Amino acid sequence: MRPVLTQDTLTKLTHRAYLLTPVGGHADRGRWARLAQQAADMIAGNRLTAALLLAMLVSPTPGCGDEPPMPAAKQRGVSWVAGPEVVTAEHLEPLSERHVNWIVQTPFGWQDQVDTPEVHLITSDRVWWGERDEGLAKTTALARKLGIRTLLKPHLWMRNHGEGLWRSDIEMDSEANWSKWFESYGRFILHYARFAEEHGIEALAIGTELHKTTVGREQDWRRLIAAIREVYSGDLTYAANWWREYEEIRFWDALDFIGIQAYFPLTDSERPTLEQLIRGWQEHVGSIEAVQKRFDKPIVFTEIGYKGTPGTAIRPWEWPQRHPDESVEVDLETQALCYEAFFRTFWHRPWFAGSYFWKWYPSVTSSRRPPPAIDFTPQGKPAEQVMTHWYGQP
Repeated sequence: MRPVLTQDTLTKLTHRAYLLTPVGGHADRGRWARLAQQAADMIAGNRLTAALLLAMLVSPTPGCGDEPPMPAAKQRGVSWVAGPEVVTAEHLEPLSERHVNWIVQTPFGWQDQVDTPEVHLITSDRVWWGERDEGLAKTTALARKLGIRTLLKPHLWMRNHGEGLWRSDIEMDSEANWSKWFESYGRFILHYARFAEEHGIEALAIGTELHKTTVGREQDWRRLIAAIREVYSGDLTYAANWWREYEEIRFWDALDFIGIQAYFPLTDSERPTLEQLIRGWQEHVGSIEAVQKRFDKPIVFTEIGYKGTPGTAIRPWEWPQRHPDESVEVDLETQALCYEAFFRTFWHRPWFAGSYFWKWYPSVTSSRRPPPAIDFTPQGKPAEQVMTHWYGQP
């Protein structure tokens, strides 16, 4: 009997081939979508032989039928800093040398107050070049030539941080304003969904650290996810805050992987040992794994980072700008140990799909003032060597 190849079967086969494509290959989401469409066209035209040949291209290697399918490569990422200067290939080449295969790019939307129902989308020269559509597209194309994929991860920036409030505190005072906010936010994120589809960007974060909106408005988010799926064919995630949000979200089933902004506190002490840091992770691993098992989705740390200070593992989320440089001792060894503890805790786990270190500058020796030694970046520090070593592991 002749085998029957349906459009659905071939679509699944081409999707599987995409997942197994090694980083640095020539496949991207757009190419596999075209491949699937060609297969469907072949079936429609009764070109069975051609369809069979196409299926063979994405079938398992002969003789390996008893082996489990290879997992997709981990996302070995950094959070790319979008600046005012035009990026060149020279800026991105050091990432390949450090085994980085993904970058996060972060455009911003702007909101005045936590209770104002309007998100402003700005893509003109009022924002830095790297945050404009032009800069995002250019950086994506340059990275792809080096085998580096992109997770587009839009953030909301609050213009007024009064009373310590930030984007996790966004909350409307009426149903009417909630409707206006989701309509406005929808225009913002759908712009980037269409942009990501147009430029073949491999993954999109539909939001970042919007705790009160995600936990309190599940159905609004599900409707938004459905609208995004209509215009974007890549992988979707959401970047949830480490503090409660990732555990409380109920729509992870509608996304492709679970994203966590992983600034978990690991110790109460300055200059902890590696053993203390690894023990500190054990408090959090159980809850992370419980969410993974509940939704059967891989976990990606969409952001993780440590400053170069003795107490960086106490409150990892604090920005160094809150401490005058002269009042904080530089401690690059503790920063490196925090990297090592993370990798030893998570990198071997089959459900852990990758990480993005905050943050990586196009250049730390440019004409602009270089970041201080206590900055989050691992560039030029022992932490960079730790990251390079582990990102080079299979």
